[in-house]
Amino acid sequence: MFSSPIKAKRFHTRVLVPVVLVMALLVATTMYVVNGRLQRQLHKEAEQALQTAEAVFRNSQKERTRTLMWRYQLIPKTPHFVANFQQGDPNTIQAMLQNSKAEMPGDLIAYKDADGKTIAMAIRDSSLDAGEFETNSAPAVRQALEGAPAVDTIRLSDRLFDVVSFPVTLPSGQLLGALTFCRKFGELEAQELSAVSGCGIVLIANTNVVASSLPRNDVLGQSVRLFNLVGTSAATDSDRHEIVATEEHYLPRIGAFDSMSNDPKIGYVLLYSYAPALHELKATQRIIVSVSVIGIIFATAIVWVLIRNTTRPLRDLRDSAEAVGRGDFTHRVHVKSQDECGELAQVFNRMTENLQASRSELEQTVRRLENTQAQLVQSEKLSAIGEFVAGVTHELNNPLAALLGFSDLLQQTQVDERQKRFIDRVSNSARRCQKIVQSLLSFARQHAPERKLTNVNEMVEAVIEIMAYEMRTSNIDVEKQLDSALPNVLADAHQIQQVFLNIVNNARQAIEAHASSGAIRVRTESLYERVRITFQDNGPGIPAENLKKIFDPFFTTKEAGKGTGLGLSLSYGIIQEHGGTIRAESKLGMGTTFIIELPVHTPQTEPAREESAKTSLPACNGSGKRVLVIDDEEMILDFLVEVLHADGFDVDTAADGEAALKRLRQKQYDLALCDWKMPGLNGQKLFERVKTEDPSAAKRFVFMTGDIINEQAEAFLKENRRVCLCKPFSVAEFRSALAVLAEAA
Repeated sequence: MFSSPIKAKRFHTRVLVPVVLVMALLVATTMYVVNGRLQRQLHKEAEQALQTAEAVFRNSQKERTRTLMWRYQLIPKTPHFVANFQQGDPNTIQAMLQNSKAEMPGDLIAYKDADGKTIAMAIRDSSLDAGEFETNSAPAVRQALEGAPAVDTIRLSDRLFDVVSFPVTLPSGQLLGALTFCRKFGELEAQELSAVSGCGIVLIANTNVVASSLPRNDVLGQSVRLFNLVGTSAATDSDRHEIVATEEHYLPRIGAFDSMSNDPKIGYVLLYSYAPALHELKATQRIIVSVSVIGIIFATAIVWVLIRNTTRPLRDLRDSAEAVGRGDFTHRVHVKSQDECGELAQVFNRMTENLQASRSELEQTVRRLENTQAQLVQSEKLSAIGEFVAGVTHELNNPLAALLGFSDLLQQTQVDERQKRFIDRVSNSARRCQKIVQSLLSFARQHAPERKLTNVNEMVEAVIEIMAYEMRTSNIDVEKQLDSALPNVLADAHQIQQVFLNIVNNARQAIEAHASSGAIRVRTESLYERVRITFQDNGPGIPAENLKKIFDPFFTTKEAGKGTGLGLSLSYGIIQEHGGTIRAESKLGMGTTFIIELPVHTPQTEPAREESAKTSLPACNGSGKRVLVIDDEEMILDFLVEVLHADGFDVDTAADGEAALKRLRQKQYDLALCDWKMPGLNGQKLFERVKTEDPSAAKRFVFMTGDIINEQAEAFLKENRRVCLCKPFSVAEFRSALAVLAEAA
């Protein structure tokens, strides 16, 4: 009669005890393994975050360097400052430095002459020591006196300062001295760098905290001790240290500023706090333990009920998991109860929803990456095409030079009207090709930013000339309304032409995709102190929601591979840098209008155009003068020989540098016309050989080229005081230039 309860008790014991033990052991093991892995992962993520923060910090420092360079670069070039520096009066310069606070901001400003002697120094922070400043800023000043601007971080009286030093030169290039600005690097910069890097930062100079984004003294003290212990030369060793404060854990990384003096007493400590993550980990551990204990007790009490009632929802959960495994994230587990199975179903449903959202975000990210990859590939293609175009147009300049020259020679011969008309058409076509080639070379070559007085109408004409063929084949009429009395602007012609080209090409593509024909109207006008350029098309227009984003980087409505989304963004930046404005107006179905305004620059006097001076010169009388023409293009040789013979010159030719060297050794020439690019011994190498063997003959060298003169070639020509004629050129242009060259020789 009592056997049944005893058997039941033993059965429950045999079931519950192993279940409880297994569950307890499983929970303990899981906690041990998960805790270890989470702690390692937490530390690893903290190190990675710190490495990323350091990279961001260094990039921010580089950006600060560029900002400081940009902020101060125009001051040494200001005319009235240069005039005072040129006078060299210490009292005048001292007064100027002391009183020009708005134009020349800084805690200390110093000016040294070209010999490194301090002429004047304005100390606006009385706590600064002039002698210490001169000692610590010497490397930056020395670099400026060598002709290159310099930015450095130095230590003065246990504080950090940014030093910016610029060479002061005359327009002729003569070095007058160096102007140096000293600006405090403190709390504001620390807060900005901390905000950018996402970490706490402590700036240290001579074992003292200069500035910090963390107010806690115990953290600052440990940072200084760690800085003194590890040192900036062993920054990686700091990864094995931690800074622990009350309820705070920091992983530090020590770094040094890019100081030209390599001062070991200045640097920084980046502090990444992972205390919140540790708190979350401990809270999670407590929650897991609590839930596990409750689960064990509850499971012990109703194990049989759970076994029977759990199998059905587990099957539902299994089916849902299989659906998720197949990629169906819309499947949900029906919640039938509020017990653990119901909670599990709810958690599973939330997990499925999160997975569905994560998958959607991942798909969007993948699409963005694919678009970005396509844009980068397109940019690389455009760069390669630019190089190819530059090479091709250079090769075209040689036959164009011959074509233009011989057509000019034919125009000077006795021919009937019909033949004269044919020759005029050949000449006009050659000149048109010349303009197109020059424009293509101008766009294909990279140019250093250079602003000078520029006629906006000429830039518009150049862009329309380049786009003429595309406009004609796309059945698009271009209407020009150009103000002939338009004042000049101070601008980089290459950059502004790139802006115009982007806008016109975008208009052409929009019209071409919308209709079989269209029109673009370009208008220039003068408004008060600004020049306005308007580009208006009758294309499909831009939707209002897109009109607000057209100047955003990488925004494009074109298919992948057909646009990078950078054209209008770069155009916006270029116009802003020129002190102008650019905006767009559009209504869907009514076309788009881009309006650009640039500030007018009116110089007091404008020099006479070089072209008019050249054309007014008479042709050179070459009687009794001997000329050597060196070019690997036979057509160029024939053309130049014809022109030179007609002017009375005695002409010899050479098809390469070696042949020219032999002739120069045999005869004395009044003038040597040499092509810059030739196979084997090119123009520059030939000149250097001749200069070594016969310096007087080298002084009579004149170069010719069909390419744009790059910086190295320009420096070479300037150093040796040589000129270079650009192909193609007409007979009149060649004779006018030759008259000047022959007279100088």
